[in-house]
Amino acid sequence: MNTLVFDIETVPDTNLGRQLYGVADLDDEAVGRIMFFKQRQARQTDFLPLVQHRIVAISAVLRTGEGELHVFSLGDAEAPEDEIVRRFFEGLDRYSPELVSWNGSGFDLPVLHYRALLHGVNAERYWENGDNDREFRYNNYLSRFHWRHLDLMDVLAGFQIGGRASLSQVSTLLGFPGKLGMSGEQVWDRYLAGELVAIRNYCETDVLNTYLIYLRFQLMRGLLDESRLTTELERVEESLEQSASPHLREFLEAWRSAGHGG
Repeated sequence: MNTLVFDIETVPDTNLGRQLYGVADLDDEAVGRIMFFKQRQARQTDFLPLVQHRIVAISAVLRTGEGELHVFSLGDAEAPEDEIVRRFFEGLDRYSPELVSWNGSGFDLPVLHYRALLHGVNAERYWENGDNDREFRYNNYLSRFHWRHLDLMDVLAGFQIGGRASLSQVSTLLGFPGKLGMSGEQVWDRYLAGELVAIRNYCETDVLNTYLIYLRFQLMRGLLDESRLTTELERVEESLEQSASPHLREFLEAWRSAGHGG
C-alpha cells in the first residue's frame, strides 16, 4: 500500500480578515495584526480559528508500494492555493494512500476541508465512506478510529488531550532532527518577508520527522521487524544522500549528528 505523510503550513487568510473586520484598505501585515489582536481578545491566544487559515505549502513523503520514496512539496513556490489543494486531493484519487500526519485530525485536514470548499475542489475519494467502494466502509479517511488516516499525535496520546506531545519533542526523544531553523510560529513573518521557499523547506523537514516516527510506530505495532525497520531507514538515508536540496542534506547531517535514531 502507498503511504503519504503530509503536513501543511498556513498564514492568516487576510482576504477573509478584510471582510470580517471591514478593513479593505489595509495591507496583509496590518490585517494580520488585527486578526491576531481580535483572537487574543476573544480567546487569549494568537492561534486563529481554522477557518481563518490560508494554505501556503503542502509537503509530503510518499512511500510507494513498489518501494520508491519521494520527499516533495506540491506545486512550485508561487503556486496559488487552489492549485496545491487540488493537487493534494488528486493525489488521493491517484494513489489511495494511507495518510499519516501529526495533528492532521485537529488541524491539517479541517483546514483542507475549508479551503477545498472555498475553491470548489472535488475530493470524492477522500469523502468516500463505502457507498461507492466497499473497502472504505470500515476503513476510510473520515473516521477518527480507522487506519486509512493515521494521526500519530492522536494515537500516541491515546486520544487524550493531556497525553499530546509536539512533533519536535517526540523527534528529539527518538534521536531524529526535529525543527531545523524555523518553527510554526515564524511562518507568518517569513511569509511577509517573501521566504516561501524557506517555508516549503521547513514543511518538508517536518514530514521527514513524521515519517521517521511513523516507522518506529510500525515497529511498535509489529508491522515492521528490526530488519525491515533498518531497511526502511536506510531507504530514507539513501534518498537524502542523493538529494541536491541543501535543506534535505542538512536534515541528514542533523540526523547523523543526533545519533541516527531508529
